[in-house]
Amino acid sequence: MIGMDITRLSLYVALAAVTYLLLLAWQEDYPPLVDSPIAEPPQLLVPSEDIPEIADLPVTLPETVSTTAVASTSESLQNNLLSPRTISASTDTLEMRINLDGGDITYLALPQYLKQLGVNDNPFVLLESGPGRNYVAQSGLIGRDGIDTPQRAKYQAAQESYSLDGDHDNLQIDLRTYSDSGVEIIKRFELQRNSYLVRISYLVNNQTQTDFLANAFGQIKRDRYDDPSSAGGLTRTYLGFVTTSEDDPYIRIDFDDVDDSSESFQTSGGWIGFSQHYFLSAWVPPGNSVNSYTTRKNGNNEYLGEFTSTSFTVAPGEIGTWSMGFYAGPKDQYVLAEVSPNLDLTIDYGFLWFLAAPIYWLLRQIDSVIGNYGVSIIMLTLVVKVLFYKLSETQYKSMADMRRLMPKMQQLRESYGEDRIKLQQATMALYKKEKINPFGGCLPMLVQMPVFIALYWVLMESVELRHAPFVLWLEDLSVRDPFFILPLLMGATMYLQTSLSPAPADPIQAKVMKFMPVMMTVLFLWFPAGLVLYWLTNGLLGIAQQWYITRKIEAAYTSKPAN
Repeated sequence: MIGMDITRLSLYVALAAVTYLLLLAWQEDYPPLVDSPIAEPPQLLVPSEDIPEIADLPVTLPETVSTTAVASTSESLQNNLLSPRTISASTDTLEMRINLDGGDITYLALPQYLKQLGVNDNPFVLLESGPGRNYVAQSGLIGRDGIDTPQRAKYQAAQESYSLDGDHDNLQIDLRTYSDSGVEIIKRFELQRNSYLVRISYLVNNQTQTDFLANAFGQIKRDRYDDPSSAGGLTRTYLGFVTTSEDDPYIRIDFDDVDDSSESFQTSGGWIGFSQHYFLSAWVPPGNSVNSYTTRKNGNNEYLGEFTSTSFTVAPGEIGTWSMGFYAGPKDQYVLAEVSPNLDLTIDYGFLWFLAAPIYWLLRQIDSVIGNYGVSIIMLTLVVKVLFYKLSETQYKSMADMRRLMPKMQQLRESYGEDRIKLQQATMALYKKEKINPFGGCLPMLVQMPVFIALYWVLMESVELRHAPFVLWLEDLSVRDPFFILPLLMGATMYLQTSLSPAPADPIQAKVMKFMPVMMTVLFLWFPAGLVLYWLTNGLLGIAQQWYITRKIEAAYTSKPAN
């Protein structure tokens, strides 16, 4: 019995450890809305050259660094819906408005993603400018000849509205202005069909007698309001700024980090964005330039993530161009990887990313054939179970062997009574004689667990689950089951699995095992339905595997001639 108890205890400890790791991951990746103590902010790369303090008005960095602080308007922009200085642009993927004072994107909606399921012609709004919900993407030219200091540039457009028609795949919008010295500057927006990447270029036509010298900047400005794309419940996702550097490919800087201090660093290329559940906005400057990145908070309690480029020069009589990208859309792993290196890391799979990435690929492949993400989750779980069938067989064989030895173990317990030393020696001798490893059931489970945890994170981060229907009452796999049917079925499945296993000899362990299904059911009541469907499917397949393998093993032992 001692060996049997050791095996069960090891399994319980492993299960408890995995549950604890999941809870720790929730605490780290899905913090509560209320303010709470946080860890120290990430250590960012600090350049060797001195960088002036970033103020609301731009200042030029030393020529040796040749970067510029980002311009920031002193007051929030008024609602662009009522602004006469606003133009609109639309494609199949983006609906946006551009304020001609600065050429900033002050509104951006995603027509292929609804704000609310069942309400058509109401796209999800990513960027907006209004009281209490200011989230805009600003860009411009600053520095010696910059046109966005001390006031924003005043642009003119040929039209008030631009739209991508069915005969073209590209939409170009030109905004024109002149610098104080008479240099013509065109701020060009280029949008493409089926793309969430906006290319923004500055075309500088310098017909003066002196060089034109400026620095480009991109800035994301946002108030501290909740994530409108969050599913709520216990599954809170990261909300905050994200960036990359040569030393750290993925850096997260949340609101509390910005409250503590402003952070700045320089790197070649790079990007800076704002991440929320399922969606991302990010400035992506050219990869061949050195850029200065900063996160800070201004006097209006607005949070800013920004970059400034090294200065560029346009000689007299020349036309120069400086371009950057702005991504605003869903977190698609493969699309983001093409936009910029490490941008796909904003889909945060945690430390098991190397397992999650191929699982996500497999899920996409399955759904491309089936076309229903609920069924695809079931099929994916089945595929994983089949791949680990041999390990499961080893696990259940070990459990069957231990169950077969229970009568002999009971005899040893009766023979040695309270003499635990002799009982342990006799038990180990019995294991050796029967060629049984008491820990044989633990290793297969521990090997499989990282894969199932990675699958959990894939389902948590996949934008494909948003508004994805399954069957009947399950119209959105990204939110909780409205009638709690899946969590209750999952709890019943866990209880059945527990009942199929022999009760532990230790009464405390027995009580813990009986309580575990109840605890997990309560926990999963608020989980997205897609995740609960995965755990339910995994449990049902586990029961089927356990029943089949156990019966097969017991039949094999029954057919053996007695010694």
